[in-house]
Amino acid sequence: MGAKLSHGTGNQIGGGPVSDINVTPLVDVMLVLLIVFMVAAPLMAQGVKVDLPTSNAKPLKEEKPPIAVSLDAEGKLFVDKTPVSHETLVAALAKEAAGDKERRINIRGDKGLAYGKVIETMGEINDAGFSKIALVSEPVPK
Repeated sequence: MGAKLSHGTGNQIGGGPVSDINVTPLVDVMLVLLIVFMVAAPLMAQGVKVDLPTSNAKPLKEEKPPIAVSLDAEGKLFVDKTPVSHETLVAALAKEAAGDKERRINIRGDKGLAYGKVIETMGEINDAGFSKIALVSEPVPK
């Protein structure tokens, strides 16, 4: 009595077909799809239209009142209620803050103003050394 030995993967009995599924190509395809979606997801989020002027954010509490920088619909700048130009903005902020670079600055941009103008003003204020900058919005009407 001799035993019949099979050579191969061990799943074959007598040389029949292999019934195991090869999952390596499936894993390869799934990894490629994962990478594609990881790259594409941030690009899809940029197209969302958002109305920023209203917010449910709670107001910040500070011991010193913040300095208000306002931009009206035409893009004119004001520090508190004093009109300033882009060239004199940093000097007016330094005078108002009295050398305190940790003082909070609230930027109040008109709803109809181009978003780039607000960002440009934030950049000028940040370049002057002020790091606590906040955007002000109106609360959502109930």
